[in-house]
Amino acid sequence: MATETMQKVQFELVPDWEKCPDGDEYSHVDVADVACDSQDRVYLHTRKGERVMVYDEDGNFIKKWGDGVFTLAHGIAIKDDVVYCTDNADSVIRVFDLDGNFKWMLGEVKVVSDTGYGPRPGEKPKIHHNETVERAAGPFNCCCNVAVAKNGDIFVADGYGNARIHHFDADQNLLNSWGEVGTGPGEFHLPHGIALDNDENVIVCDRENDRIQIFDRSGKLLHIWTDILRPTDVTVDKDGLIYVSELWRPVEPGQGSFVHGYADHDLPGRMTVFYPDGTIAARWGGDSENRTAPGNFIAPHGLAVDSKGSLYVAEVCGTFGGMLGRVPPEECADHQIQKFRRVR
Repeated sequence: MATETMQKVQFELVPDWEKCPDGDEYSHVDVADVACDSQDRVYLHTRKGERVMVYDEDGNFIKKWGDGVFTLAHGIAIKDDVVYCTDNADSVIRVFDLDGNFKWMLGEVKVVSDTGYGPRPGEKPKIHHNETVERAAGPFNCCCNVAVAKNGDIFVADGYGNARIHHFDADQNLLNSWGEVGTGPGEFHLPHGIALDNDENVIVCDRENDRIQIFDRSGKLLHIWTDILRPTDVTVDKDGLIYVSELWRPVEPGQGSFVHGYADHDLPGRMTVFYPDGTIAARWGGDSENRTAPGNFIAPHGLAVDSKGSLYVAEVCGTFGGMLGRVPPEECADHQIQKFRRVR
């Protein structure tokens, strides 16, 4: 596992963590995101096998739910033992109890706001398919992830087909939206991951602009961090450490950065842990030669930290690596979910 000398906190890989039962009714190609409940049970929002899989902290299977409900698994968040599941293709957030009983839904299935997003016949993306977003609009167009505040307010990163953060109260009323299309301060190209820090500021993974933007709850921009590669998800632990998963940026058409353009060399996925002031506490991965080795990353996409400080990293190797034609399916087996135990 590649590491850097700047590492001030340390993690060790827990090998072969997920003990997935045999059978098609349990199988999945990707884990789009991961979350932990108050008992440190681990919830995987799986893809190509769209469902929620629940495990104990040792990786032993407990139960599954959600078969036939989701179209394209994307985000999952748990707050006060309520489960928020984002369906990217349906453009909704479905909310469940811990046993998978449906409670309510934010948005309407496949009803999307008018942002201009979508394929252009005969045209291929120059930078990324998010470039077809012409304007920011209301909720939702291929929303990505949610973060839930202590008072139950909900913040949604509305990213693939939009360029907005939406703030709802606990009764699902829209209070505010912010963001426009672009690379300037407070603008977005694919707001993807979202979390609240311990002061309840809103941390946004501005994925295709290669940066983190941090706002107060009203949408006022506070900070921009740029020592980031294609951030996909962010989570915050009880000590205030900020964890960011960073997606592989290959030298491929349609995989460019709106800020940096096309990479002139392969930029593999990695994990970075920041102190609240934006300095780096740990960074590992980023190894082109050994990206498929356990402990490295192919397509890190979702994160969770449990009460003991253990880190779970969900990957979409099958979707992303397979789309690029660079990663054979058999090499994705160890890159669906990885657990890292904090040792320092």
